[in-house]
Amino acid sequence: MVRKLFSIKGNSQKLDGGAMFGNAPKAMWSKWAAVDELNRIDLCCRALLIQEPNRNILLETGIGAFFEPKYKERYGVNESEHVLLDSLQQRGLTHEDIDIVVLSHLHFDHAGGLLSQYQAGQEPSLLFPNAQYVVGAEHWERANAPHFRDRASFLPQLNQLLKDSGRLHLVSGDHCPLLGSDYRFHWSHGHTPGMMHTEIQSEQGPIVFAADLIPGAPWVHLPITMGYDRYPEHLIEEKSQLLADLVTRDGWLYFTHDADIALGKVVRNEKGKYGVVDTHGDLSGWQ
Repeated sequence: MVRKLFSIKGNSQKLDGGAMFGNAPKAMWSKWAAVDELNRIDLCCRALLIQEPNRNILLETGIGAFFEPKYKERYGVNESEHVLLDSLQQRGLTHEDIDIVVLSHLHFDHAGGLLSQYQAGQEPSLLFPNAQYVVGAEHWERANAPHFRDRASFLPQLNQLLKDSGRLHLVSGDHCPLLGSDYRFHWSHGHTPGMMHTEIQSEQGPIVFAADLIPGAPWVHLPITMGYDRYPEHLIEEKSQLLADLVTRDGWLYFTHDADIALGKVVRNEKGKYGVVDTHGDLSGWQ
């Protein structure tokens, strides 16, 4: 099967660098990311479009443009328009052309793009009317009964819209019949319980959608975690396992939040430190 991959940018953000790099000192992480006057770094909310002969699959939807102005400012969303929809249009598509949306997890910066753009006095509606939505079953339970610590990361109105759509598919194994055997899932729990990482086969090797397990190239370094992670030590163990596996299989990571890098091949040097090489800022028809 001919399968082509395209990186699709959604709305971008600026978030506190200290929060994004957890307990790493600023003297270290400031070498990897420039900060503004509020100590914020630039972040992308990047989706992945997979075009097959008879269907369009979208991995995640980014943060979108559903926030009212005060929350838009609080969470550092840069654009008011729904950038994801514009990016799809550049590929000759609308949200109505997407057949499957796969969501690694339901935090608003990964799933908010499912909602329509903010309009004063109106509740947001669910986009992608012809798509089936794929979510991990364990994470769905978390999203509907979150812990106090991460409750603000979820959107109860989105959960209800997904449920009411009749097109929600909850998965718990390595594969999903809807996607087929060419796709498999890796699971992690350190960032949020039940986060799902889709692996896609390509001519160059397997590609894993890293989501918030490894949000960008600096986080490939094992000790680096985010302040947003629920269980940092457990996350490091999960990251180590995935990276070791990808090195043995000449695999790649696809990054959602890295402002500059969409894709990189995982390598390990003689000292055992992981990194990425052959990086790509954008994908345009990767097979």
